[in-house]
Amino acid sequence: MSEDQTDLLRANLSGKVVLVTGGGSGIGAAIAAAFGRHGTKVGIHYHDSDEQVVSAQIAKICAAGGSAFPFPADLTSSEAVRKMVGKAIEHFGRLDLLINNAGSMVARRRLEEIDDTFIDQVFNLNARSVVVACQAVLPEFVKQGGGSIINISSISARTGGSPGSSIYSASKAFVSTLTRSLAQELADRNIRVNAISPGTIDTAFHERFSSRDKLEKTRVKIPLQRLGTAEDCVGTALYLAADSMSGYVTGQVIEVNGGQLMI
Repeated sequence: MSEDQTDLLRANLSGKVVLVTGGGSGIGAAIAAAFGRHGTKVGIHYHDSDEQVVSAQIAKICAAGGSAFPFPADLTSSEAVRKMVGKAIEHFGRLDLLINNAGSMVARRRLEEIDDTFIDQVFNLNARSVVVACQAVLPEFVKQGGGSIINISSISARTGGSPGSSIYSASKAFVSTLTRSLAQELADRNIRVNAISPGTIDTAFHERFSSRDKLEKTRVKIPLQRLGTAEDCVGTALYLAADSMSGYVTGQVIEVNGGQLMI
């Protein structure tokens, strides 16, 4: 990124407040760190991440001149989502940007292994929590005269994923469609809603749910000949958050996948 681009981003983001769900690891952690580097006050939600890792992450953001604070919560509970958003607004005094990044496949299960409990687990985390978080920030955004929401979808929302990921893929398709719907619904209140759809990103997510052999078979089919990294998603998040760069962009699901899916 050029010095001029960095200065422009800092001018757009410095002093603003962002809440990143699932900000303790992977894509969320990379995004949170980038916002911190550009002068944004960062609320980092986490649940399964190690507290010491999150503390170190916050210390690093603060050492770079940013500001960050942790908000632990189990987002499968709608009440916990509301409390988390409320605590973030109370702590920082405002909220300008919500990034709904928290999510998980929970487990790989083929059709015959899926039951109601499993469906609830996946959808409560990946879909319901996004709806509730958007509801929770709405009064604050309206009071402030606007805001921005960035949801994290997945390439599997369009491809259907791989065997055992049907419910996860469907939940991410929900997120993509919700993004487009809310962009239309909230535009008259100066609230932009967009999404990032990562391809195969080499994070702990795939360490848990994919074998190295599976990932290698995926890699060789990607035009750029590599798996993505969490940092590959950062630039798109910063772009979507900066009004001077993306102020006329809403309702978009931006694919970040190395050419793995071209539309």
